[in-house]
Amino acid sequence: MVKKQAGAKKPERYELGRVRDRITFLYLEHAKLNRQDSAIQVLDDRGIVYVPAAMLSVLMLGPGVDVTHRAMELIGEAGLGVVWVGEQGVRQYAYGRPLNHSSALLVAQAKLVSNQRSRVKVAREMYQMRFPEDDVSQLTMQQLRGKEGARVRQVYLDQSLRTGVAWSRREYNPDNFESGTPINKALTAAHQALYGLSYSVISALGASPGLGFVHTGHDLSFVYDFADLYKAEFSIPVAFSVTEKYGDDSDIGSRVRLAMRDVFVENKLLVRMVKDLKALLEIPEDDSEVDMVSLWDDRLGLQKFGVQYHELQEEDSR
Repeated sequence: MVKKQAGAKKPERYELGRVRDRITFLYLEHAKLNRQDSAIQVLDDRGIVYVPAAMLSVLMLGPGVDVTHRAMELIGEAGLGVVWVGEQGVRQYAYGRPLNHSSALLVAQAKLVSNQRSRVKVAREMYQMRFPEDDVSQLTMQQLRGKEGARVRQVYLDQSLRTGVAWSRREYNPDNFESGTPINKALTAAHQALYGLSYSVISALGASPGLGFVHTGHDLSFVYDFADLYKAEFSIPVAFSVTEKYGDDSDIGSRVRLAMRDVFVENKLLVRMVKDLKALLEIPEDDSEVDMVSLWDDRLGLQKFGVQYHELQEEDSR
């Protein structure tokens, strides 16, 4: 007798929402996660809600979260990025299987980062995105770092003048979120939300979070590279605005995450991130989502997968 499995069937890839069309992120803490058909069941002291897994980009799981095997099964099937984070989102640890089963972006990324000339070229392009009116094509990496450092300092000062929030310098303790000033706590929460979304897009499209062009040596190097493209436009202004309004609120981290999620949606950042990532890795817009497997050959190029080559060789030898 065949035992029926409860719940909905495993979705086909064409049934899943594309990365660019998904909701940006959802942060949860002190909750129990289970599966109900094709939705994640979230239970906490306020009740139960159901989250459609296929329409979410990244799930940020904070302290006190229990996840069942059934919930993780659904998360994996839906290609939903999962980021386990510490208190108030200060640290992040892991993600789920990429939604995209193609290795096109990963191969392109490895090729670009392994050659010094192409690596510098991509790094310059990342800086050029932050300095659209300047020509940085001839600047060295040292000159680019100096230019970026001056830009970020000016962004902090401009936001301080805009909001009236006092600013001295960026400082925080990753092991003690509450020890920071309100603006530094807000910046930490805002940056972590941006890191989480960046992490999810990179992973969902099949690129490597660890192969950075500017940052290096860390398993999140490329996440830091990619998130830096958007800090001045999103996380820094949001952090200052929320601090201006709720500076004395002990739950400023939650307020910042909600504000970041709203800004991500309003500005369609997921769509932009997908486009930017493919452009940086020199992948045509529609060429990275082909679900296929080939065999590599040093002389013949790509060969078909699933062919019984020993049988062909036997026929050829007759």
